[in-house]
Amino acid sequence: MVSLLSVCGSIYAQKENSVPFNGKVCDFIGNPLKRARIYIDKNYVSVSDSKGRFGLTDVKDTDTLKILYKKKIYYIPVEGRKSLIIRLDHIDNTAKYEAEEDQELVSVGFGYVKRRESLDVSNGISGDVLRRTNATNVLDALRGLVPGLNITTVNGQTKAYIRGIGSNSNQTDPLFLVDGMEVPSLTNISVYNVESVEVLKDGSMYGARGANGVIMVRTIGNKANNF
Repeated sequence: MVSLLSVCGSIYAQKENSVPFNGKVCDFIGNPLKRARIYIDKNYVSVSDSKGRFGLTDVKDTDTLKILYKKKIYYIPVEGRKSLIIRLDHIDNTAKYEAEEDQELVSVGFGYVKRRESLDVSNGISGDVLRRTNATNVLDALRGLVPGLNITTVNGQTKAYIRGIGSNSNQTDPLFLVDGMEVPSLTNISVYNVESVEVLKDGSMYGARGANGVIMVRTIGNKANNF
């Protein structure tokens, strides 16, 4: 598997025609929101830092930013703007937001992008890769494919554990999502129905259930984004 360092290096290589897009995410009072996931193409994701800052490259005027924060997805049209300060109402049940362009963010250039844009390593796990393992279910197929993901079988029961994550309870399983819906296990999900799998060590945006990480499956033919 390609190392994260080499992957990030290829991302940060500034092509002559690359254009940075910088932003900040905060609440309606102005408090920065960290660990929000911002993306257009699911392969390239920016995660807001402690000051709410994020950066992406080559955002088109007609693109729509997708922001995942605390289980809510906000769809924010770019509408030709070159940067955005985004205010989210993450307390109300509806996904309300305000967004405005900020010229100071435009002038930052690649500053935010260099620090924040990343290629999620688990996005490289396609259904084709899983099927080549000759395993029949998703969990068995993931063995050895994701650094830090431990798959064990005891008394016929397959369990998953993402190393480096502590839990205050006896629950160590990550949160399992299939097309955005929580499921108790992935052992019944056939690899022949899978388009892609993403493994998140930091699942804090999903609340307490994501404390042990998240394994998300997108099935073939499902058009919904499963971040």
